Amino acid sequence: MGSTTGPARPLRADAARNHRRIVEAAVVAFSSDGPDVAMEDIARRAGVGVATLYRRFRTRELLVRAVLEEVVATEVEPTAAVGDGDPWTDLAGSLSRAVEAIVARRTILAVAREAGAFDVESVQRYTRTLARLLDRARAAGAVRPELVPRDLSAVVVMALLVVDGSEPADTSDGLVRRRYVALLLDGLRPGHPPLPETPDIEL
Repeated sequence: MGSTTGPARPLRADAARNHRRIVEAAVVAFSSDGPDVAMEDIARRAGVGVATLYRRFRTRELLVRAVLEEVVATEVEPTAAVGDGDPWTDLAGSLSRAVEAIVARRTILAVAREAGAFDVESVQRYTRTLARLLDRARAAGAVRPELVPRDLSAVVVMALLVVDGSEPADTSDGLVRRRYVALLLDGLRPGHPPLPETPDIEL
């Protein structure tokens, strides 16, 4: 017998409001209180009952996944917006801003990894948004011609692995982070030996 399940119904206005309030409250709670914050505390911050929270998110993992998606969509993906300035400046600035945006939410990333809620689809979606910036830079001869979008998201990941600090960019640790980001960005420029070929897989 064929499935009769259709597209997911949109949330009612009140349910959508509660969903939004819970996710926004969880972003703040995880960032300020860490991974062990109680679901009851998140519900209280959101101004809803615990039962309402569990109706929207049956498990803690589902809530963490929604929090990660919110951070990526609202704070990381916008860093890849295409401007009309110098193609290299736009690309390098985008990657630097992405690193700083992720560092600012490092606790949430740790919570997502601990909960097993890290969604590779979010990373892939961000990678796809970088393609237009890369196309502009490549057309201007500002980057290696063999670069592909996943190389750029890999630069962001490497920058986060090199420096484990969460301090703002104008502190000593933040300046160290900026130094290594600059070194990684320099590797994207033309004039270096060609990169080895890699399998055609998504990051």
